Amino acid sequence: MFRNKLIFMMIATLLVFSGSSSVAAEEKVIKWKLAMTWPAGLPPFAWTVTRFADNVEAMSGGRMTIRVDDKNKHKAALGILDMVKAGQYEMGHSASYYWKGKDINTMPFTTMPFGMTTAEQDAWYFYGGGEALAKEVFDKHGVNQYQGGSTGNQMGGWFRKEINSVDDLKGLKMRIPGFAGEVLAELGVAVTNLPAGELYTALERGTIDALEWVGPGMDINMGFHKVAPYYYTGWHEPATDLQFLINQDAWNELPADLQAIVEIAMVDSKARMYWENYAMSAEAWSKMGVDYPNIKVRTFPPELIAEMKAVNARLIAETSARDPMFKKIMDSQAEFMAKAREWTKMSDYLYLKDNIE
Repeated sequence: MFRNKLIFMMIATLLVFSGSSSVAAEEKVIKWKLAMTWPAGLPPFAWTVTRFADNVEAMSGGRMTIRVDDKNKHKAALGILDMVKAGQYEMGHSASYYWKGKDINTMPFTTMPFGMTTAEQDAWYFYGGGEALAKEVFDKHGVNQYQGGSTGNQMGGWFRKEINSVDDLKGLKMRIPGFAGEVLAELGVAVTNLPAGELYTALERGTIDALEWVGPGMDINMGFHKVAPYYYTGWHEPATDLQFLINQDAWNELPADLQAIVEIAMVDSKARMYWENYAMSAEAWSKMGVDYPNIKVRTFPPELIAEMKAVNARLIAETSARDPMFKKIMDSQAEFMAKAREWTKMSDYLYLKDNIE
């Protein structure tokens, strides 16, 4: 869909820039509202959304404005899909794996444990059939889904105690969303999902024993290292994509040139969030390693990773047997990853292998 419109979108944007001031004075301003899962000012998630809204207003010459409401305004951090579907908000910004309780098929468009890297997943989404599958899933909910920014590979989480075996997971209370939560639940973890604003307090008070958030760039300001010093490398979210949601009735009422502007602004926001988060993490870790020597970076033991992979594969097979759409998405991802991973090995892995001391 996006690829077929690319030339038109570029032309439309140029036309808007060339005549925006006179048009804006003559036409009624279209005012939309966007609800996001995140608190205001949370970098880079909230920044991505406000930048998107600013770009739409600028590119449209003021013909379209988007008011951004954070979770403290609408009071429903994990209710974005319902609010957009109902038309309470024309747009939303969240992550699709939060809707797994409503529709398991929404989840793979965020990421899957032991799945594709960001480059692989983006290639699958735009050029390997992922976009069409997303449309098939989200059409049922009366919304359009678009990629809304990637964090890249996420860290495996902050733990109060060191994890040396499967037994160390039993009875552990952990905040972890998505399919990874299903995997750890099978291994004895008491899984919960909490919004960003509640995480530190829950960890500090012992309501949870561990949590995963994103990576150094976002984690450093949350202060998790002050309570839980063991910082584990990732396995569960190798390519976490956030999402924009748009109410389909509102979308269909937009003029074609404004639709093009909104799509361009979303793609720009998606790309910039990944770059920004990568830079934030690189900068943050260079400081954390020096300023917080108590942080102990760990990788889960090989036998535990093997157990996680086995449980993950079993749960995917069981869910696929119950749900043909889930199987269709998983088969598409697996087929594309099998091809893409060979190139990833040649282009990235072998280069890093030979150049990292």
